Amino acid sequence: MKKTAALKSNAVCVAVCALQVQSGNALQRLIPAGTFTAPRGAMSGNGPWLLTEDAANRLIARAATRSTDIVVDYEHQTLLTEKNGQPAPASGWVDPRSLEWRDDGLYGRIDWKTAAATAISNDEYRYLSPVFPYDAATGEVLDLYHLALTNTPAIDEAVAAMAAARASAHPANEDDTVKREQLIKTLGLAENATDADIESALAALKANADELAALREGLDVDEQGNAVEAVATLKSKAAQTAEPDLSQYVPKSVYKEATQQLAALKASGDTTEVEALIKEGLDDGRIAGQATANWLREQGLAALKAHLQDAPTIAALKGTQTQGKKPNANDDEGELTAAELAVCKNMGLDPETYKKNKAAA
Repeated sequence: MKKTAALKSNAVCVAVCALQVQSGNALQRLIPAGTFTAPRGAMSGNGPWLLTEDAANRLIARAATRSTDIVVDYEHQTLLTEKNGQPAPASGWVDPRSLEWRDDGLYGRIDWKTAAATAISNDEYRYLSPVFPYDAATGEVLDLYHLALTNTPAIDEAVAAMAAARASAHPANEDDTVKREQLIKTLGLAENATDADIESALAALKANADELAALREGLDVDEQGNAVEAVATLKSKAAQTAEPDLSQYVPKSVYKEATQQLAALKASGDTTEVEALIKEGLDDGRIAGQATANWLREQGLAALKAHLQDAPTIAALKGTQTQGKKPNANDDEGELTAAELAVCKNMGLDPETYKKNKAAA
């Protein structure tokens, strides 16, 4: 990122303010939004300070380049250790990649050590005090150095002076951060990438991390679990479920051929049955003659069966009309045969009229 003039000059100050500490794994507010001051009145390094969304985003981008987590100590011992010679044990650690901006300030996730978590639960510590450099002219917050658990959140002027000296000796953008060039390379950006490009890429990384976290939750895979293997297993199961049993299917060409053969066999069978029924109808008189038989043949099997079911059997039309007997002797005299009488009866004709018409013909 572009170096801020305040980070390079002696005008850098370090301020400490207070925030109510929270236990657990939830995101903790680390620096308040807007204009704020220290709670213990006027003194050098007590504000007012300013944190805007743009400034917070620059801070987040800068913190993401750190090679180490952000320490949370006890009572700002990190600032005092050179003076009193005492160690500065960590009460917790902030992952720089967990930093995010919200409407009321900069938030981050603190991994509390057991002793600190117990002290917070027992109300032995109440406040979280961040240490940050700011622009002496505008009060704008420039970075986040570290934080402390404390019950006296506004430290004295001497400590603030020591913090400023440490900031001058160890600029935040040199010793404990990854170089800009290395960051650009890691993010896969062009060499001439701007701060906006870097911030956009870091935001995308955070979004991807959030999506991965949601995926792990959906797969019920913890941080130690392999999400890639879990997804591969699900895909394999899905493929096995979707794969059809080929033994239950035949090629389309085979199915089409079988269907055509069945249709041909059915047509042939229908024709054979039609001819058999027509012969039967002619023989028993339910079909009056060949003309009727030809017409019924054209109507199809269903119509033929319906006709035979409803048509009466005419005994006079069965077989030969004389049933093997000699013709009636009255034929020569114009008398009607038994077959003719049967036709007249079934058709509602007067036998005498039929006889006259026959004689006239």
